[in-house]
Amino acid sequence: MFDINHQLELSKRRTFAIISHPDAGKTTVTEKMLLLGKVIRTSGTIKARGNGKYAKSDWMNIEKQRGISVTTSVMQFTYKNILMNLLDTPGHEDFSEDTYRILTAVDCCLLVIDAAKGIEDRTKKLMNVSRLHNTPIITFINKLDRDSREAIEILDEIEKELNLSCIPITWPISCGKNFKGVYHIYDKMFCLYKKNVIKKVNFFDSNSLTDFFNEFSLKEHIGTDLYIQWHEELKLVTHVYPEFSKKKFLEGDVTPVFFGSALSNFGINHVLESLIKWAPSPVYRCTNIRKVEPEEKKFTGFIFKIQANMDLKHRDRMAFMRIVSGQYRKGIKLRHVRIKKDIIVSDAFSFLAGDRFSIENAYPGDVIGIHNHGTIKIGDTFTEGEEIKFLGIPSFAPEVFRRIFLKNPLQQKKLKKGLFQLSEEGAIQIFCPITNNSLILGAIGILQFDVVIERLKVEYQIDAMYETVNIALARWIRSKKEKSISDFLNKNKSCLALDGSNQLIYLAPNKANLDIIKNIYKNIFFDKTREQ
Repeated sequence: MFDINHQLELSKRRTFAIISHPDAGKTTVTEKMLLLGKVIRTSGTIKARGNGKYAKSDWMNIEKQRGISVTTSVMQFTYKNILMNLLDTPGHEDFSEDTYRILTAVDCCLLVIDAAKGIEDRTKKLMNVSRLHNTPIITFINKLDRDSREAIEILDEIEKELNLSCIPITWPISCGKNFKGVYHIYDKMFCLYKKNVIKKVNFFDSNSLTDFFNEFSLKEHIGTDLYIQWHEELKLVTHVYPEFSKKKFLEGDVTPVFFGSALSNFGINHVLESLIKWAPSPVYRCTNIRKVEPEEKKFTGFIFKIQANMDLKHRDRMAFMRIVSGQYRKGIKLRHVRIKKDIIVSDAFSFLAGDRFSIENAYPGDVIGIHNHGTIKIGDTFTEGEEIKFLGIPSFAPEVFRRIFLKNPLQQKKLKKGLFQLSEEGAIQIFCPITNNSLILGAIGILQFDVVIERLKVEYQIDAMYETVNIALARWIRSKKEKSISDFLNKNKSCLALDGSNQLIYLAPNKANLDIIKNIYKNIFFDKTREQ
């Protein structure tokens, strides 16, 4: 095990993702956290290096144009001497594969829920993935400054739909125009929400309920009727819901719940405080051989994301690595386990969305970026010599398919190179049919194809289009018997392709076709997912 300095570094780190349904306010929550962490000066901006300019956390052009997040942003900031590694995931379901992989790289999740809409389909899907890893969940009910549903009703829905026991930590006083603030049940603090009409600025003030408010002054401040309603609710809540248990939280059984308004930066500090007090320091990860503990001396880490062309001037590709154990030191010699080669990592980076900063050291829990020259793939393991592979980083079968083609046929070679680089990120998959030279793209959602076309134009100067193709399902092919694969290959060439990793995949025109093929070839496995 490591020395006391290493233990101190571990205790100072939290690595978490923010997840939500689109438009629940996830990106706003992210940027208010950065504001409280003092890495940005004003809301909606992230300070860039050197030139003093500002860039949004949604840093890609298509994100700025459409007003949605299409790729995960990695951000590192300090709050009260704790180093926060924050991963802001795409909310839109068409970009869900990126989000699913990000959940393998974090130790905790912050779930953001719109107070008016409650639990939505996307929320359920994200929670199902996080529950696979028993990831601890903190919940923030957002937009209390707008008309919303009853707080108790939202908690009941969370418990029913997400199978997650709620422990309210703060409790709201009304909502919308009547929103007066929240009462912190455990700190016994009443946090006032005020609106300065002259300056058009929202702000809040915190005072002890017992020390600064007697019953009369509180009634006077929020109104007698509202006080009676709130007081009855609070008595009910404190009797119905059990006390918070950090042990049950870390096991993924309960979620502490906070209320507020991200747009007004109200209640975000409560969430950050809970991350400091309750979220786990970096935890172990499983490999094909053993568990790797963060306290171990030797470096290990895995790649969970690749981003092409973060710097358009240099056409670079950045591989995002979650450090599991040991310490990154500038110039460290690492074993790239999959390709069985040793490399010297002389440049590693931390991030603020699209901005990067060269670093000398990093510890377990940190997310660092290293240059990828085409040899690194999602799921790759790096060690200081040990031949192990981290598990649990999935690739999902696409659900929609398109054939991509060029306006200028002379750019075919350039197109193929660009598509393979973009497919390394994992959001789209490229398939090369074994009987022709077509290029088939597969994705979880249709919007990914628009992103690809836009990025090919902006990042590679390639004008391309896509069209529908007669493919409904894709399944990776494997068998323990080589003869079975050979026979299958000879008789089904028209539906077979190779993916970006040269893995054989069956592209079925419809579900009936797939069912028939599966029934004929009993020795063939048709996999919907595969380990990276």
